[in-house]
Amino acid sequence: MRKEVVVQQDPKSPISEIFRTLRTNIQFMNTKGKLRTVLITSTFAGEGKSWISSNLAVTFAQAGKKVILLDADMRKGRQYSIFGVSPRPGLSNYLSGVGANENEEKTKELIDYIQETPVKNLYLMPAGNIPPNPSELLITPQMVDLLEQLKEICDIVIIDGTPSQLVTDSLILTRLVDSTLIVTASKQTKKEDLKRVIANIQNVGGKIAGVVVNKLTVSAKKYEQSYYYGSTNMNRVKTSNNRKRSNITYQKASHLVENKNDGVKNREVQNSKTIDNKIKDEEELPNALNKQKNEKSEEVLIDKTHDILKQINEYLDEEKKKLK
Repeated sequence: MRKEVVVQQDPKSPISEIFRTLRTNIQFMNTKGKLRTVLITSTFAGEGKSWISSNLAVTFAQAGKKVILLDADMRKGRQYSIFGVSPRPGLSNYLSGVGANENEEKTKELIDYIQETPVKNLYLMPAGNIPPNPSELLITPQMVDLLEQLKEICDIVIIDGTPSQLVTDSLILTRLVDSTLIVTASKQTKKEDLKRVIANIQNVGGKIAGVVVNKLTVSAKKYEQSYYYGSTNMNRVKTSNNRKRSNITYQKASHLVENKNDGVKNREVQNSKTIDNKIKDEEELPNALNKQKNEKSEEVLIDKTHDILKQINEYLDEEKKKLK
């Protein structure tokens, strides 16, 4: 099965959630239980109708519905390649009565034209061999009978039709199905072409459920934010790597913080010691000054005493000389 079946390969992605929203909208339109066959068409080729058809069918199957995906594009059908099944026998073989091979006889059992897919509850009826007259095969009573039988054996039938502006195959089917979805491509489908397709479907008596806008340009940032718990496999890898880098960064940061805290603590201890020493010095300073002052006072007194004694000795010496 190809990676383009996003709802199966990555069910938690924002795209898968959009398909579930589309499925919910279709279910709300089916309040009376009459919407059993849905045709997917477009204006021109390349707008994504086959991609929408396959993912929408898988979404219904994931909801527990028994789904048959019918590839009604007998000119360029590609649903078999999307799900990796055999392209034949298919719709054209069932309607025409021609076997898949020249020597093979047509089987009358409908089950022989329906194949299982890798998705649970989803079955596929491929387009089959390319016939020379696809439009004529779709207006036969066998086509009406086929849709009635499919509705009896499953909950919903998703039909991948042809572009409505190129051929009339889908216009024929719009009269046979319960409702039709038109797929358009953003900045590719012209409004005039879309209006013309809508008018043609309404003119033949078809019912339109709505228009699906595909290929809408969305920025990567907005894409990631559009579904807050959605993630692709690549996002999971990136998230895992980001978590590893975050853990490493956190460990480095924690180490730096611890070193910084240790440095702060050391500086605080040193500052504390300095402050304590300073306080002690400030407390001892007055004592030192008083001591120094006292020492100077004592030195002054001693000097004065020496001067007085010197003067006394000089006086006594002069008096002795006079007596002689």
